[in-house]
Amino acid sequence: MTLALGETLPDIALTTPAGEPLRLSQFAGQKLVLFFYPKDDTPGCTTENKDFSGLADRFAAAGVALLGISKDTPQKHQRFIDKHGLAAPLASDAETDGLSDALGIWTEKSMYGRSYMGMERTTLLIDAAGRIARIWPKVKVKGHAAEVLAAAEAL
Repeated sequence: MTLALGETLPDIALTTPAGEPLRLSQFAGQKLVLFFYPKDDTPGCTTENKDFSGLADRFAAAGVALLGISKDTPQKHQRFIDKHGLAAPLASDAETDGLSDALGIWTEKSMYGRSYMGMERTTLLIDAAGRIARIWPKVKVKGHAAEVLAAAEAL
């Protein structure tokens, strides 16, 4: 699947930090921000999660649910939440052929001549009908959460 405005996302199961299954269909009828990030407890990902968490009340007031997604395990997500006091919910997409794989966000990357698979930092704004309303590919963290909030409030 390629990401495109107006598309609906596949209902592939994710896992909460408590180990419970979570499906996007559980958010039916409400607006949703999905922010895909590479790895818990790295500088950029920590900043991004803290920024979304700092605005969590404003997203909620706008009727928008938040969900951060990475390939980290549920246990690692829980330690990350506890360590940084995060308010934005997280989900693990650790399974092969997961949501990020289906969306093409889990992709081949290269650093110092070495190729590896990694998460492309991407944010999606989903409208109440379950369709992609906005896509932020290759996100730069600084100011991103506030930009997403403004778009969500305008939706």
